[in-house]
Amino acid sequence: MSELALPSKSANAIAPWLETLWHSVDFDHLPNAILLHGQSGIGKFNFAVELAKALLCESSNSEKPCNHCEACHWFGSGNHPDFIALVPETHRKLLPQTELESDDSPKRSKSARDDDGDAGEKKEKKNISIEETRSAIEGLSIGSHRGGKRVILIYPLELLRTDSANTLLKSLEEPPIDTIFILIADRVDRVLPTIRSRCRLMAAPRPDRNQGIHWLKTELANIPSLKMSDADIESIYDEQGGAPYSVLDSILARHNKDEKDDLLISIAASRILLQSMAQGARIPWLEAAEKIHKAQLSFLLATMQRWISDLQLVCQGGDPRYFPKHITTIQSLCRNIDQIKLLSLWKTLLSARRSENHPLASRIQLEALLSQYQQIFRG
Repeated sequence: MSELALPSKSANAIAPWLETLWHSVDFDHLPNAILLHGQSGIGKFNFAVELAKALLCESSNSEKPCNHCEACHWFGSGNHPDFIALVPETHRKLLPQTELESDDSPKRSKSARDDDGDAGEKKEKKNISIEETRSAIEGLSIGSHRGGKRVILIYPLELLRTDSANTLLKSLEEPPIDTIFILIADRVDRVLPTIRSRCRLMAAPRPDRNQGIHWLKTELANIPSLKMSDADIESIYDEQGGAPYSVLDSILARHNKDEKDDLLISIAASRILLQSMAQGARIPWLEAAEKIHKAQLSFLLATMQRWISDLQLVCQGGDPRYFPKHITTIQSLCRNIDQIKLLSLWKTLLSARRSENHPLASRIQLEALLSQYQQIFRG
């Protein structure tokens, strides 16, 4: 899952668990390319946007961004001419300037703006187009508008198409003067090695459980109409792998009850998937695949991977990490599991996740995985 949750206006731009990373940044000696990576849903995007703002801040103070200078105001209104954000259509709402963006903004191509007219009628694109990438890169040959730095933010880096990635690579090999690339990846192992080797890697840590849950409850407290028990919040937090922004996404999607929301569809499908897998050898795998195959494959694979991970932990005498409230069911299933077949399924899942963003046939793939899941049980 991508980092789609936007923090409330009262929230700090930098998540508490990322503050140490923020203070480690040496703004006077930054390389031309930074690759910020870490688990999806932990606040990397907000961190990167604040970093871009700080780099473009024109204040003489040591603390940046100052939020008072002309450059900071331009950035906040979405009109800073030296900030370029390359994100797919599915992630544009992450940009702080989305609501105020004008037709003259340099951040999006004309074709992308024209597409917005019927955005509700067609599927949003998940990849950054080669046209947008080339347009942004070609503009780097011209000096910055304000005579200072220029910042290009790209997210999520691993979803760049091959042609777009090659275009980016050429600029990283011969970086334009006073231009800084901030690249963000949820899965750094999926980024081209040639791109990784030309960046300074910055690993974003995941919060510990208490810190992440405290932040989440603080955010949810700003939504008076949302009522949820602490136990439910903590359960969803564990199921989402301890990624606070992903959990916030999930809870808000359920609260808004938008039946066409991709995330809400995936959450409902995930519930069906869990109910099916809880049946062990009796899993109705064909029926389950039929009900869930239209949801986001990446979301379903992540759910299945977490369930299998908990099975492995409990089978080895440990406690479940993601689904502790289902410990009785998991313990019962473990009594009849073939460990070798369980490990084989885990490897198959890892392989499936490498191509989850480009599935050839989601339904067939899900059927195969769920059929293999049924076979891990003896008898």
